[in-house]
Amino acid sequence: MPNGAKRVPAISDLLGLKDSDSKNGVQSLEIGMTILRAISSGHRAMMLKDIAKAAGMPASKVHRYLVSLVRSGLVEQDPGTTRYDLGPFALSLGLVAVDRLDRVKLGLAAIADLRDEINQTTALAIWSDNGPVIIRSVRPYRPITVNVVTGTALNLLTSASGRVYAAHLPRSVTQTRIADEQNSPSLPSELQSAVGVDAMLAQVLENGFSTVADYHLVPGVAAAAAPVFNFKREITLSVLAIGVKGMIDLSPDGPVIHALTRSARDLSMRLGYVAAP
Repeated sequence: MPNGAKRVPAISDLLGLKDSDSKNGVQSLEIGMTILRAISSGHRAMMLKDIAKAAGMPASKVHRYLVSLVRSGLVEQDPGTTRYDLGPFALSLGLVAVDRLDRVKLGLAAIADLRDEINQTTALAIWSDNGPVIIRSVRPYRPITVNVVTGTALNLLTSASGRVYAAHLPRSVTQTRIADEQNSPSLPSELQSAVGVDAMLAQVLENGFSTVADYHLVPGVAAAAAPVFNFKREITLSVLAIGVKGMIDLSPDGPVIHALTRSARDLSMRLGYVAAP
């Protein structure tokens, strides 16, 4: 280090860690992270006793760590209420992490892994000015399969991905498109009324996924879609599994739906999503 240069303290310094800590892991740091996770999962500022309960530690031990965490800027304490919350440095770290995330890159890796697990066509869809659009698909290792064209725009009411977006986006965003699709003569009769659409979307929300067989644009195709959420708890992608009707099991308790929903859930967590309490 050049003479006169000021050394920037490391996180280990701020938390009072020693160089003698094992190379296999720094226990003090892991404890500090456990306390941070407890605070972040509380969704609001917390009292010391509540943090200790969430972290599964004695309050006296938690307090010692909180002193260092406050000094580091990872935690701050409101002097009026004495409650603790994430500090400015923690917020800065979170923003930097989110800014560096590439949701599409992570999504492409997710659908590749999903294809390997279920051996069906998998795809990724995003929301655009034209509604849900397929941005990438991965073919399975089977002779008879479904090809999905990148750039394909999907209907809201009759496609699996469209239903997922319609269920999770604000109605103000989807209402005009839904009304336009209801004028289609090929639309199933149960979806030609607002009551029918509301019932279908409520079922999608309850299930956590959507399935469609004999999609009217491509007869003989069956598909399932699950939503992917970001750190704002907003839908940001949908993951799809697509196959030939009769050759893909889309039963709610089947392996395809189980793998699909797990893939979407894991990807959501990777994007910073935390479920509401």
